[in-house]
Amino acid sequence: MSNLDLNLIALFVLLACGVLSHNSSVTIASAVLIIVRISPLDQYFPFLQSHALNLGITILTIGVLTPIASGKISGETIIKSFASYKSVLAILVGLLVAWLGGRGVKLMSSQPDVVAGLLIGTVAGVAFFRGVPVGPLIAAGILSLFIYKP
Repeated sequence: MSNLDLNLIALFVLLACGVLSHNSSVTIASAVLIIVRISPLDQYFPFLQSHALNLGITILTIGVLTPIASGKISGETIIKSFASYKSVLAILVGLLVAWLGGRGVKLMSSQPDVVAGLLIGTVAGVAFFRGVPVGPLIAAGILSLFIYKP
């Protein structure tokens, strides 16, 4: 029983949850990490742990900014966003979520014991409530309001 790798089992459970919930992000991430874990690539875990989150956020930001860069969202639309109460509210909510995400990153790096719970909650939210797997950062940010003083 000493050969039981609970971390690898957890990755397979996450893979199954990703497949069952039809969530390609969770499925791909779990599969890639299983491959890394069972191969000689496992030596790159320290690199992934220190850089993957920032790389993922950068890729996400590129995806969010692409409509502006491509012209799908015009400069006029951006300027008009300051005139509508809905757009101003959206800006304020965006500020709040970005702030919470920043707190979440700090919490997840300073208190890694909460990461498993955040991941379980996020995967359950994706699987059962058709959520999107960006939840761990925001969940950590919200959690930080209750348990973390930076």
